[in-house]
Amino acid sequence: MALIVHKYGGTSMGSTDRIKNVARRVAKWHDAGHRIVVVPSAMSGETNRLIGLAKEIQSQPDPRELDMIAATGEQVSVGLLSMALQAIGKKAVGYAGWQVAIKTDSAYTKARIQSIDNDKVNRDLDDGKIVIITGFQGVDDEDNITTLGRGGSDTSAVAIAAAMKADECLIFTDVDGVYTTDPRVVSEARRLKAITFEEMLELASLGSKVLQTRSVEFAGNYRVPTRVLSSLTDPMLDLEVEANSGTLISFEEDKNMEQAVISGIAFNRDEAKITVLGVPDRPGVAYHILGPVADANIEVDMIIQNQSVDGKTDFTFTVPRNDFQRALDVLNNSKESLGAASIAGDAKVSKISVVGVGMRSHVGVASKMFRTLSEEGINIMMISTSEIKISVLIDEKYMELAVRALHKAFELEKA
Repeated sequence: MALIVHKYGGTSMGSTDRIKNVARRVAKWHDAGHRIVVVPSAMSGETNRLIGLAKEIQSQPDPRELDMIAATGEQVSVGLLSMALQAIGKKAVGYAGWQVAIKTDSAYTKARIQSIDNDKVNRDLDDGKIVIITGFQGVDDEDNITTLGRGGSDTSAVAIAAAMKADECLIFTDVDGVYTTDPRVVSEARRLKAITFEEMLELASLGSKVLQTRSVEFAGNYRVPTRVLSSLTDPMLDLEVEANSGTLISFEEDKNMEQAVISGIAFNRDEAKITVLGVPDRPGVAYHILGPVADANIEVDMIIQNQSVDGKTDFTFTVPRNDFQRALDVLNNSKESLGAASIAGDAKVSKISVVGVGMRSHVGVASKMFRTLSEEGINIMMISTSEIKISVLIDEKYMELAVRALHKAFELEKA
């Protein structure tokens, strides 16, 4: 009898009919003898609706009160799913994050999980109950409700699975696994049967929307086997078939992994580039530029510092597009103290990355990537690398062309 955590996304919880299907699927796993914990997201569109209401009252909503509002979406899902399970004869109990309790820090709207008390949940499981816990939320040391940021329900599910030492965490979504790239961009994209945590972490951080980055970090840090699979199949699909469907994210590199130099291509439209021109090239210049940006809680990704000319240098970096104007404002406020000649920005850029553990044992990946883009007439603005990925920044109008060309060049359509 295994302990399994199920997580269902907003699309899976998008209507009462879909919630009833989730209940039937969960009951199927419970009938097979498994101990089941379920972490549902808010119904599709509900979090946006709640945030929209808040912005009708305050253009910049107070973060603490915004978390109070946003957290209610998941509570509705928990209550409805609990009732749906009870309606088909299952003992089910629902909890908000603070009732478990899922303890977080006090960074409202972007809180991080610090600990999970699973005693109450274990007692309910021992009593034969299915336990349903709100995703996306927790409570800080002052008993304030906090939320984990977009995609936080994935993080909640994996964190709960880690705290309870679950045998597996199943992430049910509206897609049937992890693909070599987005099938909406490349029709020949292929579903992967397995992928390593390292690769999934890179893909998630680089723009793949299948899983939230922090959830993959949790899974990797606590060695939680995690599977991405579809919730849109027949809820009464044979359990053994379902248990082996989708994409398994694990620590074991496939025996043929060395042959698959590249496992996937990620892209991110949500990029903006900022260049600080003509700053004095002296020790600490990077800190003085990026320090105020970090203090404004703006994440920085790709970074390039140009060669010094006459004691001056240019410094370029990327930020999320939603933070572009705020980052420009921060830098313009410190322009004089930086000694910068000017500050320029471009919000019409995209990042494309090739990812694969096979890059460790194969040469020529970068040259093939750059040659492919060159043959398509696509200029590269910035480059960053790690042991298993290469990322480039390009003009956003060429993004889909670049993804299709790279997918074909690396023959990712082939099994």
